[in-house]
Amino acid sequence: MPAIEVQRQLLPLFDSPNQGARFYNPELPSSEPFVPGHRTCAGCGPSIQYRMTSKASGDNTILVGPTGCMYVANSSYLCTPYNVPWAHTQIGSAGSFTAGVAAAYEAMIRKGKWKGAFPNIICEAGDGSASDIGLASISGALYRNHDCLIICYDNEQYANTGIQASSRTPYGGMTTFSPPGPMVPEAKTLFPKDLARMMAAGHPHCYVATASVGYPIDLMNKVRKGLNHKGAAYLMIYTPCQKGFVYETPRSIDLGRLVVECGLYPIWEWNPEARAYDYSFRPRNMRPVSEYLRLQGRFGHLHAEHIAKLQNFANQQWQMMGVELPEALIRAADAKNLVNMASAVEAAALAETL
Repeated sequence: MPAIEVQRQLLPLFDSPNQGARFYNPELPSSEPFVPGHRTCAGCGPSIQYRMTSKASGDNTILVGPTGCMYVANSSYLCTPYNVPWAHTQIGSAGSFTAGVAAAYEAMIRKGKWKGAFPNIICEAGDGSASDIGLASISGALYRNHDCLIICYDNEQYANTGIQASSRTPYGGMTTFSPPGPMVPEAKTLFPKDLARMMAAGHPHCYVATASVGYPIDLMNKVRKGLNHKGAAYLMIYTPCQKGFVYETPRSIDLGRLVVECGLYPIWEWNPEARAYDYSFRPRNMRPVSEYLRLQGRFGHLHAEHIAKLQNFANQQWQMMGVELPEALIRAADAKNLVNMASAVEAAALAETL
């Protein structure tokens, strides 16, 4: 019997990728593959991302969930919030399990054992899996070009096990494994692993992009671009964690925009055909990093010199994308023009009472 050709889905893109999350968009599909009733924290960034991602991919989707927050909170007592097939795998086998699902469906379709279009296969791995423990298996899936989308929902820590530092935890971030003290006042001393660029550089035949829950249309378009790409795709998404970041619950989307506007989370795409980065996405505002830091308790210990160091890092990110720096951001990289984070927070609280 001749092999049957594998038919893949083609998902249309939405308009207005720079539109904020608080705007209603009538173009969004009514389908809800990820429904309420799960046990994630109020304001959970990863669960917001899960809903956006699954909504973009549609009902003909298979989700893979390595061990992490979204596995533990979403699959307790045989109850899950998924209206589509979902499977758990170990934290270190995200890539190999997902590759096996993709290869199996291709084989079944060619042999006539599965009717219909090839499903959208998405792996949702936290940064502990995607950046650390499961990095090798994910790299293998990308290198072998299995037809799947692997997402790193990046909450910048091991949140499931009690807020430990990961290789994606930012410089200055306080975790249980990187507490501030007299000897190390800044807490975490290392800058985060440049994970998405590693994936683009090491797997240039793949579609690779970054996104943030603060820009849902851009995020959902990149999900669809990754799924439309024939072969492997990788997407790293900023997903704030209320428990680990220590912020007011309603501010998740605000943080998702501020982290982009201050330059700490560059938004870009890797074009595998042109073998080039696309830096055309631009936030409407450019802000100093202090506006982002002051909303989070995990940065409340930082001194002026640490804030200046983070500002200098953000300025380098802007320059890497070819953006001209305004004078205000250049001045903000000098510690003499800054105050300690604790002093700034106290002053802001006092100002609200006057």
